[in-house]
Amino acid sequence: MSEGSETKENPEPTQRMSYYSFAIIFITLILSLTALVISLYDYSSLSTSPTPEDYILPSMLLIIGFVGLASSTYMLMQTRRRVMQLSVAIQPVMTTITCQKCGFKNVREFERGDYVFKQAGPCPKCKETLLVSAVYREIKEKPKKEIF
Repeated sequence: MSEGSETKENPEPTQRMSYYSFAIIFITLILSLTALVISLYDYSSLSTSPTPEDYILPSMLLIIGFVGLASSTYMLMQTRRRVMQLSVAIQPVMTTITCQKCGFKNVREFERGDYVFKQAGPCPKCKETLLVSAVYREIKEKPKKEIF
């Protein structure tokens, strides 16, 4: 690869989590932890002879706290997994050079300054002028996973 090339050998994929989804997950986590702390405080402050109605509020807060904690953990794991799946790798840009006379064809990586119909030097077979006939991004399809 030449020094003026714009492509990289091993491009790193872009990975980023939305700030809004992170904020929602964080707020859910804080609220669920608060509900757990309040429910534990309410259980510890019950009188010596509590009635069944005294257990309603702490029980509901305990349930809300555990459900919130579980859902925020699940959302964080799913968002992280989805970011990893949706990461975008930079595809290489290729240049096709052809000879109009003998049909010689050469495919190489894009170099700065390449454009269609640019003269690219003499043909190694017939010594005619080579032309850049195509500049395109090479797309590599990922194999699809089969769901059983």
